[in-house]
Amino acid sequence: MRDDPTVITLVVRVREGDQQAWDELVERYAPLVWSICNRYQLTRNDIDDVGQTVWLLLVEQLGNLRTPAALPGWLANTTQRECLRVLRAARRYDSFGSSVDSQMSPDQTSLMVEQEVIAAELNAALRAAFASLPPRCRQLLSMLLNDPPLSYAEISATLPIPIGSIGPQRARCLDRLRHSPSLIAFSDREIKDNSVEDAGTNNTGGGPRA
Repeated sequence: MRDDPTVITLVVRVREGDQQAWDELVERYAPLVWSICNRYQLTRNDIDDVGQTVWLLLVEQLGNLRTPAALPGWLANTTQRECLRVLRAARRYDSFGSSVDSQMSPDQTSLMVEQEVIAAELNAALRAAFASLPPRCRQLLSMLLNDPPLSYAEISATLPIPIGSIGPQRARCLDRLRHSPSLIAFSDREIKDNSVEDAGTNNTGGGPRA
């Protein structure tokens, strides 16, 4: 699992009793828990039950987590285990859970967990990057992503920004978003991880190098 300094810092702060760090940690990884629950097609009540159990278990086990950077993987595996527990309790495991187990090899399951962790970390990086933008950029991008979409005339009347300036300002805001420290740090970790994986794949010496 990637070595994310933000996760390490949050875990250390939570262990020291920092409530704000706990709130940030939950906000960062709640989408990860949610996505795994959705994969198992749990009801909303079951998702709430699993989420509550996972966070309570984290409170109990955080002090025993030897490697803070491993927290995302711990959350993913714990959520997966709790989803299966709920399915078994509802006697739906035979119709759903067992079919998932039989269709996916351990390597495939591990890869799926890794992908879900990466997605959660990317979402966290995007939220942090978006929060660091100037208020005008946040408002403009939010309006451009509105569902249903707003017309340039509506955006111009609300902000206000001349209609001809909306496109160029959007481009500048997106450029600032792409160059935010949060997204750059995430990209750097991905490049580093991929380089390590490629080195292992290309190693023809019969085993890992010292």
